[in-house]
Amino acid sequence: MKSGSGKRALLDELVKAVRADFEALHAAQRSAIEGATHEEAKPENDKDTRGLEQSYLARGQAMRLESMADELTMLEKVKLNDFTNADAIAMGALIAVEDDGATRSIFLLPAGAGKALRKNSVQVVTPASPFGQALLGKTAGDVIELKVAGKQREIEVISLV
Repeated sequence: MKSGSGKRALLDELVKAVRADFEALHAAQRSAIEGATHEEAKPENDKDTRGLEQSYLARGQAMRLESMADELTMLEKVKLNDFTNADAIAMGALIAVEDDGATRSIFLLPAGAGKALRKNSVQVVTPASPFGQALLGKTAGDVIELKVAGKQREIEVISLV
């Protein structure tokens, strides 16, 4: 696994992806607002709720935009320290784990959960998830027992940078 500049490149890729999602959602929210306030959205009778539904959609999107803006702020403030295999896993660690005989890379960050980076070779995990919580404080060689989709799994921490 690459450290330093490799982690910075991954973080930059994540920030770019979250920004793109933010912009797409912002455009959809503007469209919902226009739909809610358009003259054709005025109710034709007491059963017509098109405008009301569009306004609910726009409000939900506004709340998600606020959350995404917070995520971007958190990601921009992440400190990418270098880790050794003797260090405890903490925020900003890039971790190699063995899971069901396959090695995969996990990037522990405060936001961006579920995003796949570097052409799906690195998965973003946050401490808010059970897996992220289980990783915190572990070191290379530790085994994490985790129940996923009703199945007990053992995941070994191979290395971290």
